[in-house]
Amino acid sequence: MLNLTSPSSPLCDGVSRRDVLRIGALGLGGLTLPQLLAAEAKAGSTSRHKAVIMIYLVGAPPHQDMYDLKMDAPKEIRGEFQPVATNVPGLQICEHLPRLAGMMDKLIPIRTMYGSPNDSHDSFICYTGRSFVNQPSGGWPSMGSVVSKYQGGTSIATPPFVGLAPQAGHPPYGSPGHPGMLGIAHSAFRPTGPGLQNLVLGDIPLPRLDDRRSLLKQLDGFKRQADQTGMMSGLDSFNQQAFGLLTSSQLIDALDLSQEDPLVRERYGKGFPQQYGDGAPRNLEHFLMARRLVQAGVRVVTLNFGRWDFHEQNFSEAKNTHLPYFDQGFAALVDDLHAHGMADDVAVVAWGEFGRTPRINQNAGRDHWAGVGCGLLAGGGFRSGQMIGSTDRHAATIATRPVHFAEVFASLYKHLGLDPHAALLTDLSGRPQTLVDGQYLPLPELI
Repeated sequence: MLNLTSPSSPLCDGVSRRDVLRIGALGLGGLTLPQLLAAEAKAGSTSRHKAVIMIYLVGAPPHQDMYDLKMDAPKEIRGEFQPVATNVPGLQICEHLPRLAGMMDKLIPIRTMYGSPNDSHDSFICYTGRSFVNQPSGGWPSMGSVVSKYQGGTSIATPPFVGLAPQAGHPPYGSPGHPGMLGIAHSAFRPTGPGLQNLVLGDIPLPRLDDRRSLLKQLDGFKRQADQTGMMSGLDSFNQQAFGLLTSSQLIDALDLSQEDPLVRERYGKGFPQQYGDGAPRNLEHFLMARRLVQAGVRVVTLNFGRWDFHEQNFSEAKNTHLPYFDQGFAALVDDLHAHGMADDVAVVAWGEFGRTPRINQNAGRDHWAGVGCGLLAGGGFRSGQMIGSTDRHAATIATRPVHFAEVFASLYKHLGLDPHAALLTDLSGRPQTLVDGQYLPLPELI
């Protein structure tokens, strides 16, 4: 039986935070997501927050076939696609991105991304802004893990960092971003797949859940005393988060797309929830889920999309299996953020780990090209309706305004309210480390 006058941590209206969480535990039969958000706000645990949605275009998309078409190049470099005008005069992108072309005033394509140490497939640089070569002790953490460590969750009912990244045949393709030196306590929460059912309390009453929490604390007590690795403190954080999630329906409601307006769901579309080869799904509902998660209080959401490693049939693969779905999902997300008044608070970035070769190979594909790639920014209160950087006539080398991954990370950390050059990190050897190398500054073009 609920006690709405518990004396523990009373609020101004006499209701305790504990009881707010107990009310939230009614979940499917009780409060809706907006009501839970209001209750959490009354408990003083949340406020309007900044967030980032990072979309990893698995396997590296062809930059010269998306935002940097070279119509004056020879045929063996130019390719098959045609440019189309956008709603920003003078800016053109690929004909197979019509929705993005129609909203270019809300977007910022970057045509001169660089920083990948080689042409190996890995999501690492997309989620850390750093090279995986010569890492400090413990390894560089992803942005989501940094935010988890230094900002935490906006409420006990929502994790700060969620990864919509299912397992993949090539493990880096399925990574949501690793915690590195920050430890497992700051790993991504991964709600997709069979584990989703574990977010529901089910038939266990709350008093029994409290008993289990107490028993778990007693059983683990002796382990903590002997632990020298920090593993137990990480497990403590996991346990605290797990109990918070089980005693509120806030997260499960955010993941429940059936609560969304059918017209909005139709605009996003479904895509394909199955993996594409050894890559990620082309799941358009993940774009909608990302919006709902940041709306519910999550600070960083990572989303892995498709498999863009088109060594063969680059043009048919891009045209038929990837570009139309990315166009639909990304455009719907950006429109939705603007419709909900979230565009200034939520920054979105989509990119791959490197670019593709200028010359089309004998299999009508494009191979790996670490020299230059592309990215796409939106939201964040950034100055949109512009393209950043230019390449030579073959899209092979950077001509003007090279943009390192770390510069974008510096911009995103600044957006989140974190100093990118503060020595917040301490690696496992005890050495201080900055979030971003000091030579890389936030992009002035975005201000």
